[in-house]
Amino acid sequence: MAIFETEGAEVALAAPQKSAATLRELAYKQIKQRIISCELRPGEAINETHLINLLGLGRTPIHQALHRLEVDGMVTILPRKGVVVTPVSLNDVLDMIEVRVCNEQLCVKLALERAQESDFAVMRAILGRTPALLAKHDVPGLMELDLQFHLAISAAARNRVLAELLRNLHEKQARFWFLTLSEAHHSERIYQEHLQILTAMEARDSSAAITAIHDHIDDFRRAIMRTL
Repeated sequence: MAIFETEGAEVALAAPQKSAATLRELAYKQIKQRIISCELRPGEAINETHLINLLGLGRTPIHQALHRLEVDGMVTILPRKGVVVTPVSLNDVLDMIEVRVCNEQLCVKLALERAQESDFAVMRAILGRTPALLAKHDVPGLMELDLQFHLAISAAARNRVLAELLRNLHEKQARFWFLTLSEAHHSERIYQEHLQILTAMEARDSSAAITAIHDHIDDFRRAIMRTL
């Protein structure tokens, strides 16, 4: 709250209220992050009153966020029973991996045809932040950098439809990715795989880059199969 003096009197101006859309988006992002990080675990019932108290938000934005997350496939709303976090399914994630591997390889191919050197500099800067996060075992930070790296490749490909498809797949797979982090040294392997992808791209070596992205996704597939 700001306070101003006007001819000897103090006038208090209330802080601007957040719009309904802003509150709805805030609720959506915060609940989604808790699902991705498995703070809200697969199959767990969601108590809306608990979320209201935890997030400090009203019932309406919470309710709207949960309906949006149902569209995303992250929660299931059961009439007259409540809301549960959608259980993880090995078949579902393997289906997503099949779609992802084809489109990630296409994305790398297009990026090598269309990328400027500044695109590679962005990717290199993203990966440059990884060692510090590895040292702290900052899982949310590592997950965010992983997404940023792949989105940077999508941006270099200059194809909005492909970029949106891959963003959606990454977000759907994020909590599976989180589960694989229980494996020793998995985060370090991911970092090395990212470096291999970028090194091949910087050399404009299409064959090596496509092989590197394929191996990266296949390593994720094997980790998932060991974890679930």
